[in-house]
Amino acid sequence: MFKRMIWVGIGVVVGVVVVRKLTKAAESVTPGGVAERVSGAGAEMKESFKAFWSDVSEAKQAKESELMDAIERGDDITPLLSEQEDDEAEQGR
Repeated sequence: MFKRMIWVGIGVVVGVVVVRKLTKAAESVTPGGVAERVSGAGAEMKESFKAFWSDVSEAKQAKESELMDAIERGDDITPLLSEQEDDEAEQGR
């Protein structure tokens, strides 16, 4: 009798776990669940774009500052305008 009660208890626990997982899976494919996942992905993409734009802005400001300093000193700014040549020189081409 005791063994049967243990097995019934195990069956109830397994049943509850399965029902909860199925309910969660069913909710994820409803329109509300899909909208929630999409909005979460959109928010993550927005943050990534903000970080990217911040990096671009910092690089732009640094380059502008470098160019303005060179102009104030009266230096030739032509080498500063072409990064491709600098990259090729660094790579040993």
